[in-house]
Amino acid sequence: MPVTIRRAQPDDFAVISDVIDAWWGRPVGSSRPRLFLDHFHTTSFVAEDGGLAGFLIGFHSPSIRGVSYVHFIGVRPDCRRTGLARMLYELFIGQARADGRTELRAITSPTNIDSVRFHERLGFTVAGPEPDYNGPDKPMVTFVKRLG
Repeated sequence: MPVTIRRAQPDDFAVISDVIDAWWGRPVGSSRPRLFLDHFHTTSFVAEDGGLAGFLIGFHSPSIRGVSYVHFIGVRPDCRRTGLARMLYELFIGQARADGRTELRAITSPTNIDSVRFHERLGFTVAGPEPDYNGPDKPMVTFVKRLG
């Protein structure tokens, strides 16, 4: 079935919550609280193919001029390596550029090597892991991409 991508809605929280830990193979749901879809659904996307195929939760920073941030991107395991994550990012980048943003940022756990490699392929500069980024003993890898 073909994939369609639409803007996220607050109600998508329940559908994403039902699958997110299984998609990652470990508990990650607590890092994606409902508030992101309540307050940033207009800058987030959901991909569907009869069910949830993927999502991107992002926002344009209200505090750091020119920066947009991707908080979470997920693709159902059987849809990985199909270009879906890249399509979601491209939609978000287009939206960020249209809003006058010049930089895109994201982070991941140092153990998420697939995410690091994916962001490198998308042209992000990868830094870290930065010790204590998310608090004591919580290092994170950071990603930055200039939007030309």
